[in-house]
Formats: sequence, structure tokens, C-alpha cells
Amino acid sequence: MELLSPAGNVEKLEYAYAYGADAAYIGLKKFSLRVKADNFYEDEYKKVCELKKKYPGRRLHCALNISFHNRDIDNLLANLDYFKQYPIDAFIIQDLGIVPIMQKNFPNAELHVSTQASCMNREAVKMYKSLGFSRVVLGRECSLREIREIKDAVPDIEIETFVHGAMCIAYSGRCLMSAYLTGRSAQAGLCTHTCRWDYDVLADPAKAKAVAESGAMVLQEKSRPGEYFPVYEGDDFTAVLSSKDLNMIRHLDDLKKAGVDSLKIEGRMKSIYYVAMVTRAYRKALDALDGKITSGEAEPFIETLDEVPHRESTTGFYYSRTDADKTTSGESTSERKLAGTVGRAFATDEAARIFDLAEKTYSDRQAELAGMHPAAREAALKDEEAHPEKRFVPAKFKEGWKLYLLNPMNKVDSGEELEAISPDVLCEKLSGGDYDFVNPRTGALRDWINPDHDCAIYTKADLIEGTLIRIKNE
Repeated sequence: MELLSPAGNVEKLEYAYAYGADAAYIGLKKFSLRVKADNFYEDEYKKVCELKKKYPGRRLHCALNISFHNRDIDNLLANLDYFKQYPIDAFIIQDLGIVPIMQKNFPNAELHVSTQASCMNREAVKMYKSLGFSRVVLGRECSLREIREIKDAVPDIEIETFVHGAMCIAYSGRCLMSAYLTGRSAQAGLCTHTCRWDYDVLADPAKAKAVAESGAMVLQEKSRPGEYFPVYEGDDFTAVLSSKDLNMIRHLDDLKKAGVDSLKIEGRMKSIYYVAMVTRAYRKALDALDGKITSGEAEPFIETLDEVPHRESTTGFYYSRTDADKTTSGESTSERKLAGTVGRAFATDEAARIFDLAEKTYSDRQAELAGMHPAAREAALKDEEAHPEKRFVPAKFKEGWKLYLLNPMNKVDSGEELEAISPDVLCEKLSGGDYDFVNPRTGALRDWINPDHDCAIYTKADLIEGTLIRIKNE
């Protein structure tokens, strides 16, 4: 089975590939249901082409899954030449109006039916196949039994299903709630996730059922006092619900037996950390299923899914609708957060020049202090004592250590315990004595780092480019 991971930008695309995805799906500006993801634009196609060369055999899918108005069709036609610069293997589509346009202009690209089309039966799959689609991303309401029936009826079409991530209460994504409450339509990629908000039900509990069924019930979201939203409750549902997250990592064999060809992870708006960790866990689980590694080798990686931001999980509709209808509340949580990502290693001579520069800068400063009037020297030293960030402390060469570029993503104090994560390294702990933060432009040690800093990490650990550095989430 193919492992298909989300990529909201070029950097996330590389991490999806590096951490084990067979394919990744992206969106292009104005045509994707995740417009709040960074998506892809301008000359980023050049970087994407480089990544496809760096990771040969990996596929790239592009979501063009909005509901098209006439103006959107015109915009699509105006941007076709731009799209053609991307090495796209397949387009994910829900609107049949653009099918002939894509077939004419991208004859070598596959067409995949988006889950937004709510395709959930064998006759619909047959129809899409007759139109030239090679794959169907089934609606999330499909059970494993129904998937097997569809595959038996149409064996020569590929079946893709979601296996992990957030689920919309309108399970296949056709939700109007955000548009109704905020004027921002999910069908145009502007969903405000109103189903996740926290509401008060303004009714006497003793009379709540009668009031709800009458249509007189209203909701008030806690951060929007005085702003009321009508709600209707039927016999077995309430109109505002927050779904649990989908998690099928323990059931991949059942998906394979049902005839699923591609396993899709939700999350183009998720972080690099999320994309890498979830992709890695499913890669190891699939490798174990295929006999490439043992289940015992895969298990520690699978367990790391609990270290990724998530809500309560469910198996969705695959086994029972009852599982899908169980709801939850609250935000995604995690005990870890991403501190930064590791870049290239400095060459030995390059690192040596940085250390030489640091030593020279330090020596020059000491000579400057020595040449000062005693009163001026005392004032300068007191100033450095009051403002330690002004003090120049040189990084020093250490045998067996290596210097790597580091892209900081959160504030981290030097000496804080770090954890290094890579595609095949579960977690390597780095205590305060195992690393230094270094300014690569000056060779000075840094007491702390944040996203605004030029930074390198000097460590005895053997790191590879693309390693994630994480810390505890206080």
C-alpha cells in the first residue's frame, strides 16, 4: 500500500518524503480547500523539481478540490502554464467541470476523485472510472465491508482512504457551518473550524430536550458573549459536534485485506513535526506489515504517535458508525514541541575557521580591555556582568564533535535537555553537556536561541540533515 502524506509547503514536502512517504499531496494557491496552509506559489516549482530528483520514485499529488465558480474556472485557465511547471503525477478533483480541462492540458497526469465528492458506492466508482479517473478517495463514511465490495466490483481502479488525522463533522468535508456562522466557507478553503468551538447551551436543563427539538435552542461560544447561534437537535444528533481524530495505525492489515491501495494522512495545515512523526510511524507500521522489519522493531515508532498533537482517537466508520459518532472537545495536545530542525554539517575546515574566528575575536577583546583606562575597563566589565548577552564567549574545538546548522523554531535555553528525532532514530537525548549552541557567523556561544537567531549546534551526537530537535512542552 502507498503511504500518502500531507505537505502544506516545500519544507513539509521534503520532510514527508524524508520520513517515509511514498507520495505527498500539496495544494496550489486559490484552488485548494486548505488555503490557510502555506500552499505553493511563485517559483517554488523549482524546489519541488529538485526534491523529486532527490527522492526518485516519490509521487506528487495536487489538490484542486474546491467547488469551482465561473470565476474560478477562468482563474484556473489563466494559471495552467504555471501548473505545468510542477512535476505533478496526479490531480485530486471533486468538480467534474474541470475534468476535460485537466485531461487536455495534463494528458500524463492521473485524475483522482476527491473525498469531497462523497463517492461511497460501486456504481459511482464505475462512473468515475468511465470518465477517466484512475483512483477514488472514498468518502470517510465507507466501512471496510463496503470498501471490499467496491474493490471486488471495480478491481482495476485504485482505492485511497484516510487513515489518520482530524475529521470534519461533515465527514466527507461538505460542511456549511463555517460559512453560516462566520461567512468563511469551507468549500473555498476558509474553514474556521466552528465545530471545534466551545459552546454553552442556553436552556433550562429540565426543558433542554423539548427546547432543542422545537428549534428555539441557541448556542453562545465562550469567547463571543452575546453572539447567539441557533441549534436544532433531533432524536439522535445535535447539529454542532466536534469529531474525534482518526487513527487506524493498528488496523493496516484490515485495510489491506479490504483492497485499499493508498493510505492518506490528513494534515496540510499541520506542522513539520506532525508530518514527520506521523509519516514515520505509519512507514514503520507498513514496513512491519510487509515483512521488511519485525513488529517489535516497528512498535516503539508506532507508540510515538502519542507524542504528536492529537485529540481522542477513533476508527471512524471502518468498523461501526457508533465509533464515528462519538465526539470530543478541546484542543490537540502534546508533551513535546519542536525546537528546531538540523541542516547540513559544516565541513571540517569550515568549522575550524569559525573556531579560529571566535578565538581571535575573544583575544582582540581581551587586548582591548587590557589597553583601557582602569575606570573604563571596570565600567565595561560591569556592563557585561549586567548584560550577559554582550559578553563574548568563544566556542572551542572539541575532539569528536561536529557542527551542524540549526533552524530554531522556538525559544530554547542552552543546557535544556534536547531530543533528536530522525527517520530511523527513535529518540536520542542530548543533555546540557552534550551540545553547545553557536553563532556560525562569529563563533560565539549562545545562552539561548529563538527563530530570529543564526544558529548552529555543536555536538558529539551523529546527526543527519533533517533531524528534528524537540523539547518538553511546558
